Amino acid sequence: MAIYTYLLLNILTISYPLYKSFDSRVDFYKKWKNLFIAISITGAVFLYWDYLFTDWGVWSFNEEYILGIHFFQLPIEEWLFFLTVPFACIFIHEVLKYFVKKDILQPYTKQITLFLIILFGVISTKNPDKLYTFVNFGLATILLGVHWSLFDKQMIGRFYLTYLVTLIPFLIVNGILTYLPVVEYDNAENLRFRIGTIPIEDMVYSMILLFMNLTIYEYLNRRDLAKSNQVESTPTNT
Repeated sequence: MAIYTYLLLNILTISYPLYKSFDSRVDFYKKWKNLFIAISITGAVFLYWDYLFTDWGVWSFNEEYILGIHFFQLPIEEWLFFLTVPFACIFIHEVLKYFVKKDILQPYTKQITLFLIILFGVISTKNPDKLYTFVNFGLATILLGVHWSLFDKQMIGRFYLTYLVTLIPFLIVNGILTYLPVVEYDNAENLRFRIGTIPIEDMVYSMILLFMNLTIYEYLNRRDLAKSNQVESTPTNT
């Protein structure tokens, strides 16, 4: 039964968001096209990163808790992870937009973003010998800057709120993955600072995964909205 552990975590992660995608209050299914484009692009980046770090021994997967089906050294459950987790997180994002109308963190986004860019940048540059730390915090620094430039405070407050809420299921799921452990880490490649059994780098990894998916997803949504508005405003000849 243990071999189904990671697979069951994936199924449990996506099951409720998938079921509630057809709720008329959110109509999440209507946004699946842009969602799956975002998941595909982000997944390609993360799977390549995952493949390299697995190959280099930065982390590994405990065969006791997976089915044993691998593609490019990665278990099938890890491939599913980059579908189920972003799907669930962006579903939470849409639910929060519906129920929390006010962008409550928007007044503080500049301070939060600048603080994180400086903090993550310093941690990355101070730890070039720790591969997970260096890449993780460095990529987070870059993505924060790109998102800030692209959306200019329009979405980043919403992102921070979504991230804070998704930390709850993240701590549960990742706590199981690291406690058993399903995923094992080479501590020479990270800061060795953990929240329970979760490396602090995983918290930032989760942020990057959500951030990249959400940036692409919202960019596509806004582009579609702009096109729709343009069509509606174009006068028709009679």
